[in-house]
Amino acid sequence: MEELKNLIAVNIATLRKRNGLTQAELAERLCYSDKAVSKWERGESIPDVIILKQVADTFSVTVDYLLTPHGDGEELPATRENQTKKNRFLISAVSAGSVLLLATLLFVILTISGVALAVGNWMVFIYAIPVFLTVCLVFASLWGRKPLRAVIVSALMWSALLCVCLTVRSGAVWLLMAVGVPGEMIILLSFGIGRKIKK
Repeated sequence: MEELKNLIAVNIATLRKRNGLTQAELAERLCYSDKAVSKWERGESIPDVIILKQVADTFSVTVDYLLTPHGDGEELPATRENQTKKNRFLISAVSAGSVLLLATLLFVILTISGVALAVGNWMVFIYAIPVFLTVCLVFASLWGRKPLRAVIVSALMWSALLCVCLTVRSGAVWLLMAVGVPGEMIILLSFGIGRKIKK
C-alpha cells in the first residue's frame, strides 16, 4: 500500500509541475484543499477513485497512468492544456503579426505609389503600435494573466500619446505626455484592485 501511495504521489506531482500548476491551483480545479493535494504528493494519503479520475481528466491521462511507474527519462504524454496554451499563443502571435504585416504593406504601397503622408510614411509603423497592442490586449483579456494585461494597457496608453505628439508636432503638444503619469498610476491601481491576498 505504501508503494502505491508513493507511486501516485510521484505521478500527481510530476503531472502538476509539468502543467505549471501550483498545489493550490490543482486543488481549486478539483474542488479540494491544497492541504489534501500536498498530502497526496507526499504519499501521506491517496485520493479516492472519483478524485483519481478527476486528476486523470485534468491532466488528460488515464487513471492507469497514475497507478503505473514511469522511468525518469520517460516522456509524459502531451496534455490537452499544453496543446491549448500553444494554440492560443499561435493564434495571438499570428493575429498580432498580421497588424505588422499590414503596416509594412501599407508603407510599401505608399512609397511605391509616390504618395507621401504629411507626417512621413514611416509614421505608418508608429500608428500600427497602438493597433498591435489593442490586438494583444484582446487576446490577453481572453487568455492572459492580469500582470500581462496591465503591461499591455500601459504600453497602449503611452503609444497612443506618442502617436498624437508625433502627428501634431508642436512644441506644446509634448506636454500631453505628462498625462501619462497619472494615467499610469490609474492603470497600476486599477489592476491591483481585487488581487488575492496570499496567506
